[in-house]
Amino acid sequence: MDSINKNQPEDNHQDLNGPEAIERIREVVKKTESCFFCTAVSTGSGSGATRPMSVQQVDDAGTLWFLSASDSHKNTELAEHSGVRLFFQGSEHSGFLTLTGTATVTRDKKKIKELWEPILKTWFTEGETDPRITAIGVSPSGGYYWDNKHGNAVAGIKMMIGAAIGKTLDDSIEGKLAF
Repeated sequence: MDSINKNQPEDNHQDLNGPEAIERIREVVKKTESCFFCTAVSTGSGSGATRPMSVQQVDDAGTLWFLSASDSHKNTELAEHSGVRLFFQGSEHSGFLTLTGTATVTRDKKKIKELWEPILKTWFTEGETDPRITAIGVSPSGGYYWDNKHGNAVAGIKMMIGAAIGKTLDDSIEGKLAF
């Protein structure tokens, strides 16, 4: 029996490196704006703690930036183990991305001001000068993405045609991300 990838008549694998990998991250972050942020991944004790986090920025180096409270469980866990894993889902059927990387916590006032948005006052009640506010930069070391090539509508049509004629026509694309 052939694998699903061998049944696919189109090339559905493309690894992305450097600037292409960073652009893929930006595309997914633009769709979803948030991810599941997993800490304690390097300890071997399971997946660690996982929580939703909003990505404030993806810089030119591919670093993903978040704001976090200095007294949060997340910051405590990062002080012990800086390895993290991020999981994104851009939409119901596409835009999936997982990243591994190293997190660095900073109190850099310039960076915090750059990332600040008024809605964040919900968590940082004293505003962008709240003494508890920190920025977390995650530098990706690797990742993997799954998406479709031509959007959800084309992918859906190809799937219906494929089901009708008994061929794998799912319009998928996937690959490793390297930095």
